[in-house]
Amino acid sequence: MTAKITIEKATADDSHEIAVMVGELLSEIMDTIGVQAFNFNLEETTKRLEDFLNRDQYFAFIARQDGRNSVGFVALYESYALYAEGSFGTIPELYVRPAFRSNHVGLRLVSQAKSFGTSRGWKRLEVTTPPIPQFDKTLAFYEREGFAITGGRKLKVAL
Repeated sequence: MTAKITIEKATADDSHEIAVMVGELLSEIMDTIGVQAFNFNLEETTKRLEDFLNRDQYFAFIARQDGRNSVGFVALYESYALYAEGSFGTIPELYVRPAFRSNHVGLRLVSQAKSFGTSRGWKRLEVTTPPIPQFDKTLAFYEREGFAITGGRKLKVAL
C-alpha cells in the first residue's frame, strides 16, 4: 500500500518538527559543499520559527506521510520591491527527506507555495538555490517548476 502524503499549513505547534528538518537541510548542504556555512541550534531554531509563525511573518507548509510523519516542508515570507512591482514571496527553505524525493513531494510543496502566493496577491515567487555545481539537480527541479534564472548571486554581510 502506498503512503498517503498530505500537505497542511504549519502552525506554531509544528515548529519543532520543521526545525528538525531545517537542521537536516543545512547539514546536507554543508556536507555537500564541505563548508560550515550555517550555525544551527535546534532549540533556538524551534523558538525562532514558533515566533515567526505566531506573528505571521513567515509561512510554512508541512508534508506528512499518512497524516503523521513529517517528510518535507516549504517556508515562505513576504517581501516588497519596486523591481517586483509590489509584494512577492520568497522561499528561504524547501526540504524533502531523501526517501521521499521521488514521490513528487517537492512538486506538491512548490505548488502549494504558488497557490498561497496567488491568494496573497504576490506578483512572483523567488528562491535561491544552494551553490552550484553541487546542487545542479536542485536548480533543474526549480526550472522544471517554472522558475527562471534572473542573474546575480546571493550575497550577505553580518550585522
